[in-house]
Amino acid sequence: MTHASDPQSAKNDTILVLGDVGASQLAMLRRALPGVETIAGNSAEIFKPTAARASVLFNWSGALALFRQVFAMCPNLRWVHSRSVGLERTLFPELLDSRVPLTNGIGVFSPSLGEFVLAAILYFAKDFRRLIRNQNAGVWKPFDVLPIASQTVGIVGYGDIGRAVAARVTAMGMTVLAMKRHAPGPSADPMVQQIFTPEHRIEMLSRCDYVVISTPLTSETRGMIAAREFAAMKPTAVVINVGRGPVIDEQSLIAALATGRIKGAALDVFDQEPLPAGHPFYKLENVLLSPHCADNTPDWLEQAMQLFITQFERFRNGDSLLNVVDKKLGY
Repeated sequence: MTHASDPQSAKNDTILVLGDVGASQLAMLRRALPGVETIAGNSAEIFKPTAARASVLFNWSGALALFRQVFAMCPNLRWVHSRSVGLERTLFPELLDSRVPLTNGIGVFSPSLGEFVLAAILYFAKDFRRLIRNQNAGVWKPFDVLPIASQTVGIVGYGDIGRAVAARVTAMGMTVLAMKRHAPGPSADPMVQQIFTPEHRIEMLSRCDYVVISTPLTSETRGMIAAREFAAMKPTAVVINVGRGPVIDEQSLIAALATGRIKGAALDVFDQEPLPAGHPFYKLENVLLSPHCADNTPDWLEQAMQLFITQFERFRNGDSLLNVVDKKLGY
């Protein structure tokens, strides 16, 4: 199975869309691609009559089992797209080993996640929890707040989300350090002062006032931020996770928060979602919780569908696809 770039082949393309697609998004897709056969559903049975001729598989919100099952039913696929950015539940062995290109939803979620990070930084710097608590108690009690200009933000995983974070915090006068797999040393990116490789993350973390996790979850990043990393952080440091929950060792984070080893954490992602009732995060005063909705803007589903439509136009015109995933690396 390879990617055919003949524009004429698109006339006969069949797109299979996995998951519960909203009526408005499905209508949007069909309006944009008249004449292209589009089948959507949440059951393998729905796709049996058309799987053999399907050229495009779009995992909108399908479960891993469905994705894997339908992929195996489609011998003539030339492209697979995932609405999600994180691919830890997507790269099953058959897809990993195939020659079919995989793309993902990078770019749809980054601006909103960048705004969430900035909001979390201000939340802790200005102690919004204390303000709300005093307001609810009817207490007038002035206190000092912290400036964020000249503070240092370390970004673990400097991809599209990381760049969105950097754009917003540099506008506030903050200094940015970044960690990525390659290119250590002085940065060519004007928003980043210095780039570190994972092997030198302790040095970076020790310099940060705010640590932002925006890396995908892979075998290399799982548990990357654990007891050793928290021990290296400033006691005034705040950790903000908009990547994937298991990148941080959860028990080490709970211990660091409960003992005051770090100042606080703002979390949009978790090891288990929904977060179970009675979880320690609910009771820790120095934690800001977001139920994995920091990127749920009113139009995010339309944006996700528009990205696919744009990608399909490139696909049928024989142009290079955007957001092509290195399946071996997992992002």
